[in-house]
Amino acid sequence: MTWRQILLLSCLSAVVLLTVLREGTGASVGTRQAAGEEPQAGVKQKIFMQESDASNFLKKRGKRSPKSRDEVNVENRQKLRADELRREYFEEQRNEFENFVEEQNDEQEERNREAVEQWRQWHYDGLYPSYLYNRHHI
Repeated sequence: MTWRQILLLSCLSAVVLLTVLREGTGASVGTRQAAGEEPQAGVKQKIFMQESDASNFLKKRGKRSPKSRDEVNVENRQKLRADELRREYFEEQRNEFENFVEEQNDEQEERNREAVEQWRQWHYDGLYPSYLYNRHHI
């Protein structure tokens, strides 16, 4: 098959699929209306509520009224969880920094030890201990 035939076949199958899906939305589960009725108005009324009802729904209690025991418990659990996460984060950061500092100190000590060893090999005069005051000047 040529590429034109493949393109034509794919477009035709897409059109058929879209028409089948459009017809299938009317027969979906949950719609109990006849085919001629307007289904959109009832759905909007079920999903959306009046603005005053929505604001009252979010304001279950006044600002000055005391919180219920459940609200206090939930807020305390949220604060404790946030504190725990913050503590874990800073502990991890501190551990990473301590490991970094330890590696840097180890590297510095190794470089220092190598430098001292090289100095001792260069200045060794055959005597032990090989200090400068042990050198014999002729």
